[in-house]
Amino acid sequence: MNNITIRMVEPDDLTACHTIEARSFPPLEAAWTSALRTRIETYPEGYLVAETGNRVVGQINSGSTSKNDISDAEFKQLVGHDPDGENIVIFSLSVLPEYRNQGIATRLLESFVDHARDMGKHKVMLLCKPDIVPYYERRGFTDGGLSTSTHGGATWHVMSLTL
Repeated sequence: MNNITIRMVEPDDLTACHTIEARSFPPLEAAWTSALRTRIETYPEGYLVAETGNRVVGQINSGSTSKNDISDAEFKQLVGHDPDGENIVIFSLSVLPEYRNQGIATRLLESFVDHARDMGKHKVMLLCKPDIVPYYERRGFTDGGLSTSTHGGATWHVMSLTL
């Protein structure tokens, strides 16, 4: 899809971002509007959106830390967030269902990794479910095994990409 623009999030994107989150994750896993607002207001440089025709259709958001253990659920509320941390941790990479399988998530991820590199980060980290591990491995991430996180009652793998 060529008419996709990747840009930094803006406060007015909150409703669209929450819609994407709610349509992409089970209720126990999806971030609340308040968490997304905190991410937008606190760390907009770690939050990119994909837009087409003035509609936000995808998002990738994060926090920053120097820790290597990213299992703490409070971190998703940016508790312990350090904008100068050497690692950037992806909380959500999601695209509206009707826009999936068009390469938008990959464009978001590639733009995010380039942006993290430009910000001087050393590593991109994330937690994902077992079935998504191959997607991230194809994009250069290494599977660090099972996380201690039990977010949403699910099993999660720690993935990392050294920049």
